[in-house]
Amino acid sequence: MIGSQRRRATGPILLGLALLLFALLAGCERDPQSYRLEGPIFGTGFHITFYGDYDDDQLADIERSVKAALDRVDHLMSTYKPDSELSRFNQAPVGEPFQLSPQTAEVVREAIRIGDISDGAFDVTVGAAVNLWGFGPDKHPDRVPGDDAIAKALQEVDYQALKLDGNTLTKTKPVYVDLSGIAKGYGVDAVARALDALGVQRYLVEVGGEIRTRGSKPGDEPWRIAVEKPISNERSVQRIIELDDSAVATSGDYRNYFESDGKRYSHTIDPRTGRPIQHHLVSVTVITSDCMTADALATAVEVMGPDAGYAMAERENLAVYLVVKTPDGFETRASTAFQRYLKDSD
Repeated sequence: MIGSQRRRATGPILLGLALLLFALLAGCERDPQSYRLEGPIFGTGFHITFYGDYDDDQLADIERSVKAALDRVDHLMSTYKPDSELSRFNQAPVGEPFQLSPQTAEVVREAIRIGDISDGAFDVTVGAAVNLWGFGPDKHPDRVPGDDAIAKALQEVDYQALKLDGNTLTKTKPVYVDLSGIAKGYGVDAVARALDALGVQRYLVEVGGEIRTRGSKPGDEPWRIAVEKPISNERSVQRIIELDDSAVATSGDYRNYFESDGKRYSHTIDPRTGRPIQHHLVSVTVITSDCMTADALATAVEVMGPDAGYAMAERENLAVYLVVKTPDGFETRASTAFQRYLKDSD
């Protein structure tokens, strides 16, 4: 169950996010009709800030709708719940058609699309390789697996083994689907839809670092989102961007890794090789209209690296902001579509 709290916002809010992204919500104290909901979900937490003039009954409806939206996604797409829809699909035999809910089918369909446009850099069946390196739920002491073990894990990594026909999903070989790289963003979208349905016109929704906004803050101030500087031992701002009706997701490898024999191994596994990424792209921020897509694209670009990831962003007209480590510090690159979010120079 989701635990949540509802309260009026009484001061500036700083949302510390899971990997690289946090939101700066300055000025909330100037508006007495500011509200906040928060609680645990998906093994992380959600934070929602919204503005308006609501009585207690309306606020109770908003809270119930938010919880119901998040619980629904969790019940459908969790890999930790043995009775979830996704777990039941993973337990189903190879070749057996499985009827998905429209929600799960929507997420799987988008995952397959992003797998295609990224040449397999985003793959929701990568779990076997992630677990092998100790970054999944089956964690083990940090160690570098052998080539044979990696080759064996790769036999179970193939998103193209998923065949979706309408809402019916079939696997053509043994694969394990983990939607954690896209379902969290979908959860943000589900909450946004619930708020829209109740007439909430100004809000920021954040789940585990993924964000979606609607409208503006009082005084027509934009929502200001700060991209964190990719330094593992401190939290500081690399860039502030302004959003209106948009979603943003950030992916990076500088906080979750292990070291062996003096070499650093990222938690981000390339599903095409079964090994941690080795390039110097340390942070990716993606802005799209929906958070599900931003969530998955941030991972895809991170896996692809600075050159291939930037090329895909230009080819697909994606708003992508890259932070690349160089011998002299950090270099930033913004795709053409991202330029409008840059209000000042680096």
